[in-house]
Amino acid sequence: MSEEIRNSAIATTESFAPVTAMEMEGLMAEDLAGLDFVPDRIKIPAGGATTFEIPDGDEEDGVRTAKDITGVILLHHPAFAYYMRKYTGGSNPPDCGSFDGKLGVGNPGGSCATCPYNQFGSGEGKSKACKNRRMLYILPEGEYFPMTLSLPTGSLRSFTTYVKHQLSKGRSLSGIVTKITLKKAVNDNGIAFSQAVFTRVRDLTPEERKSVAGMVTQAKQYAAGLTLSSLTENAEAVDPETGEIIDQQ
Repeated sequence: MSEEIRNSAIATTESFAPVTAMEMEGLMAEDLAGLDFVPDRIKIPAGGATTFEIPDGDEEDGVRTAKDITGVILLHHPAFAYYMRKYTGGSNPPDCGSFDGKLGVGNPGGSCATCPYNQFGSGEGKSKACKNRRMLYILPEGEYFPMTLSLPTGSLRSFTTYVKHQLSKGRSLSGIVTKITLKKAVNDNGIAFSQAVFTRVRDLTPEERKSVAGMVTQAKQYAAGLTLSSLTENAEAVDPETGEIIDQQ
């Protein structure tokens, strides 16, 4: 192995072990004391575009675009949102929502499995009135804090297939590096939307696993405190079944 290749390999294997969990807790306790910590949010664009919008404080407008996201998916969970009236933007939280895909909180609340608004055909066309999205907590390469990605309905099948394939090989998502890209897709009504594609890059090293374990715990702690207001941001972008643009910006 050449020196150049060896150095490259070292840089790669250390990319998800920047600090220990204890060091991270210390950094957060010092610099985030008294502040509400909310992960930055990666956005999937409307209309079938294939570049992500990623918050970046080093950019003049605070945002950069990227063709892919490479990182560790620390945690993922449902993020269901139901609006009695069509959501057209703004900061109003949904009337009902769920973070486990089983129990809805709000109006109507109750069991998601039997809820009439969570059935296909209850929304426009064949869609559900309750928008079933999934929240991903992603630790990008070279970052100390995870970012969130609200995965729209049109990307859930590809994500489910990816998760199932990794589990069949004995791999958890928090133990591997995943690359996420976007491709243009078209729904039954001829409306273009952006669909996420997932690819495994490599397994984490033992050192990286130790570092990431603490961040998984922190992501779970954050997710445990989510409320209906947290779903307001997650309802945006384009609905893949109807093509409706509901971005609040």
